[in-house]
Amino acid sequence: MSVASNPVDALDPRNSSINTLKIENTEKRDHLIKIEKKYQKIWADSKIFESDAPTTTEVPFHSIPPAELRAQKPKYFGTVAYPYMNGTLHVGHGFTFSKVEFAAGYARMQGKRTLFPLGFHCTGMAIKACADKLVREIGMFGSNFEGCKDEDLAVDSKVEASSSPIQVSPREVGTKFAGSKSKVAAKSIKAKYQYQIMLAQGIPREDIHRFADPYHWVDVFPSIGKQDLTRFGLRIDWRRSFVTTDANPYYDAFVRWQMNRLKELGKIKFGKRYTVYSPKDGQACLDHDRSQGEGVNVQEYTGIKMEVLQWSDAATKIVDEALPEGARVYFVPATLRPETMYGQTCCFVGPKITYGIFKRSQHEYFFCSERAARNMAFQGIFPEWGTFFKMAELQGADVIGTLVNAPLSVHKDGVRILPMETVKATKGTGVVTCVPSDSPDDYAVVVELNKKSQYFGIKKEWAELEIIPIIETPSYGNLAAPTLVKQMKINSPKDAKQLAEAKELAYKEGFYRGKMIYGDFKGRPVQEAKDLVKRNLINEGNAFDYAEPEGLVISRSADECVAAHLDQWYLNYGTTANGGDGEWCDQVHGHVDRELNTFSSEAKNAFQQTLDWLSQWACARSYGLGSKLPWDEKFLVESLSDSTIYQSYYTVAHYLHKDIFGKERGIGNVTPEQMTDQVWDYIFTRRDDVKSEISRETLQSMRREFEYWYPVDLRVSGKDLIRNHLTFFLYIHVALFPKEFWPRGVRVNGHLLLNGEKMSKSTGNFLTLSEAVEKFGADATRVAIADAGDGLDDANFEESVANSSILKLFELNKWCEEMINDAHLEDSEEQYIQMRGSHQVRSIDVVQRTGEKGFWDQLFENELNTLVNETKTQYESLQFRTALKSGFYDFTSARDSYREATKAAGIGMHHSLIRQYISLQALLLAPVAPHWAEHVHLEILRNASTIQNARFPVVPAAQPGLAAAQTYIRSTTSSIIAAETAQHKRMAKGKAVSFDPKAPKKLTIFCASAFPEWQDPCIEIVRAACPGPDFKAIIKRVSTTKGIDAKKAVPFLQALKRRLEAGENESEVFERKLPFDELKVLHEMVPGLKQTVRKCEEVLVIRVERGAEGVAEAAVPGAPTFLFENL
Repeated sequence: MSVASNPVDALDPRNSSINTLKIENTEKRDHLIKIEKKYQKIWADSKIFESDAPTTTEVPFHSIPPAELRAQKPKYFGTVAYPYMNGTLHVGHGFTFSKVEFAAGYARMQGKRTLFPLGFHCTGMAIKACADKLVREIGMFGSNFEGCKDEDLAVDSKVEASSSPIQVSPREVGTKFAGSKSKVAAKSIKAKYQYQIMLAQGIPREDIHRFADPYHWVDVFPSIGKQDLTRFGLRIDWRRSFVTTDANPYYDAFVRWQMNRLKELGKIKFGKRYTVYSPKDGQACLDHDRSQGEGVNVQEYTGIKMEVLQWSDAATKIVDEALPEGARVYFVPATLRPETMYGQTCCFVGPKITYGIFKRSQHEYFFCSERAARNMAFQGIFPEWGTFFKMAELQGADVIGTLVNAPLSVHKDGVRILPMETVKATKGTGVVTCVPSDSPDDYAVVVELNKKSQYFGIKKEWAELEIIPIIETPSYGNLAAPTLVKQMKINSPKDAKQLAEAKELAYKEGFYRGKMIYGDFKGRPVQEAKDLVKRNLINEGNAFDYAEPEGLVISRSADECVAAHLDQWYLNYGTTANGGDGEWCDQVHGHVDRELNTFSSEAKNAFQQTLDWLSQWACARSYGLGSKLPWDEKFLVESLSDSTIYQSYYTVAHYLHKDIFGKERGIGNVTPEQMTDQVWDYIFTRRDDVKSEISRETLQSMRREFEYWYPVDLRVSGKDLIRNHLTFFLYIHVALFPKEFWPRGVRVNGHLLLNGEKMSKSTGNFLTLSEAVEKFGADATRVAIADAGDGLDDANFEESVANSSILKLFELNKWCEEMINDAHLEDSEEQYIQMRGSHQVRSIDVVQRTGEKGFWDQLFENELNTLVNETKTQYESLQFRTALKSGFYDFTSARDSYREATKAAGIGMHHSLIRQYISLQALLLAPVAPHWAEHVHLEILRNASTIQNARFPVVPAAQPGLAAAQTYIRSTTSSIIAAETAQHKRMAKGKAVSFDPKAPKKLTIFCASAFPEWQDPCIEIVRAACPGPDFKAIIKRVSTTKGIDAKKAVPFLQALKRRLEAGENESEVFERKLPFDELKVLHEMVPGLKQTVRKCEEVLVIRVERGAEGVAEAAVPGAPTFLFENL
């Protein structure tokens, strides 16, 4: 029977972006894309982005130290976390890549040799898991799935499409997707089979069987990724690209060297440890092997054995029938605080939770949740690995009232099992021991049970056992929980927020500052006593070690993972307290604290916190794709352990191979077999000589590449990878390389929202990188990505910004062409006026002046200089959104203001400034919109060589006087317009107005010649405090000085502060001289005001002296007053 079409059609890949913006008129976009394709080909043909270290011919090998070479010939080496190749790239990848891309573009403009390489990550089990599913499905349905029936394709609500998060557009597989279903249908279907998922991603049915070979994924998706990134316009040196795993024998040799050296250094160890484990896959399930739960670690507990002394009536019959005579049953709560067991007063279960009694030995049984028993089965707690036998099943309500022995408790006659509604079956064992002296939650529940014993169906005395002090704390005494509950006014167990806060306070206070006042270790700090109490409990048979994942973890094979206690190879990360190599951890900590640029305090704090809690990490597994562990080849190196120092591999990759698979030798003519561990040691400066068949010249050239490009100047990735990959990146660099080559900068970013919402295929709010470039073009997409944000918070890609950027770039390009190609140059204002009135030109802008620059020209040039320097600062700080603002949005606004001012003044724009503006605009936008910038640079301005090799503009510092005049013009104009608008609003509401804003009118501006006398004492106070006046103290003093009106004085002092900080001359500020001629500026403004203010037929500027009356009285230098009058 043929493949059912309806479910497949409903999963048309076009539906994943059905709710994104639709572009109707594409003429302008297509024009820009044509430019982009042209320059992408030119750049590729000219190999403009291929960067090399200075050769040993240019600078003889080791004739100068590597650091001196880098100083003489500056370089910039930026990398991004290479993408995982189980599908195509989405716009979120583009956002992360853009951080290095824009930084690399700016570094080139600084004259640095710049390297931005990119490889493709294929290690791990995600690809293999999907391929194995296809193998099973081909066995079920045939190679083209022709045996699949309609009912076989029915949706399965339990299987999420995310099991294979690939996305392929029809163009990439060479066949157009035929299906066309509604938006509703698309949202309601979820894939049941892997082959269905592949169909839904746009892969033709006849091609899907090829993906049953995991290496076919490795063949297909990296080439698509390279194509998409090239169309996005990235400045990547593709010679240095590669794929991971043994698919590339050179990279495989590199990973084996890395692991060998780490083992020799004692950084890799072997032994039993807890790890997140997939029973289905039979191996550790690390972050990249998970479809859910990335970043979830193992939480270790102490399991307390509370033997049943007397069953409740409801449980007695069930237990008697299920268990042999003489069976000893233990309730087994999991605790993080074994030192508090002296204070147990009862034990809680969830009354609605289903529990089991599980066989541990012939006479010993555990009462706990089935989830906990499953974890225990992989920790050597039960007799057979991976197996747990459930002898009976009971509800929590069945065991209420059961009497159990509580080890160490002062209540030697036993404690009762009581109900607790907030117990979770998904945390711990589902059984919770109660210590109301030190646990606010426990105390709140005990009080509630005591008050409402009848309601809960228990005997009151069960909840009335004495609460004894166990730990003395400085802040909360010796009964921390009751004290906190009272202080925080917690009234019931339902006050979850306050209880969570109280729990944290009690734990921290008790652990870090508490002292034992009861038990075998009385007088000892809790930090010491905790492990001592635990050891005694275990040695006496009253407790055992237990662990579980701290949250839900689902493997790529859809298996819920457990915590397993395994013999395994692991990297000994972590502090000494966490069981790791403390000296190694301290080295990394020191580098983060003192040398590493993280670009934000939040990122630095995140690294520091990760280093404090991170512990040993399994570095091998038995399933998936990857390189074999050199000394134990039944294991593969896991995906987060083969991707820590591959940045060093980039430096020599082009010497090793020409293609990403290493099938064709590179410029060094080296074979994979020749890349021995000793050769890698030599290249990476771990030894100064090596015996090898590789020529001495090639070896020295490869070492030169490493010593020149290293250290990494910028590493970029998502903020979530601080918890693993980025911290591992630092650890391994510190272990294997000299300090000179440790990373210099790591910049992390948040996730990318799309149109203000999370990207999701199921809601139709999803955009691949390819779709974005097809829809908006590369430069408009890049502008929108730069505009999306730079912080650690989630950024937002707004399609409306990308769409409007098409228009902005197109119109600006058109305007630039007209200004240069159609320019009519006039020597004087008179000639300009004559040409403007002749109607011989299509646009008045093309009529331009030459000769001496006037007032508006000087203001414009000064503003351009200000914005250029501001943009430079932002690029250097990697703040691309603000760089885009100053270097594009504000730059365009400055031009618009200049156009309007010169047009109103009847003088036109100055030709040299227009050319300067166009040149600067192209240079400022080159890092973000390189294709547009290249077109303007070469074809409009007719420069001889590519903008990719141009230098960032160097301009004079802004002149404070001109900057102040510009600010004055804008604020004064804004005030005048606001006053007129206010009268319009009053008239519209029928209120009285001081003049008719709709009738012809006159505007009188009053310009003060001198400052008011009350400012004199303020000036003297500031003058006396110079240099470096403390304005905060000055304002406080002035506010309390008699005879000074603080309401007037404070704003005045703040204005003085701004002027001094802007770099104005102190004498001019204290003499209260404006840095510009106010009267002259106002006269220059008159033509513009006449055009800006509606029906303004006359503008008068009047200078007034001290003592003026009426409206003029309030005028002060720099803050004129004005009056409207109808004519």
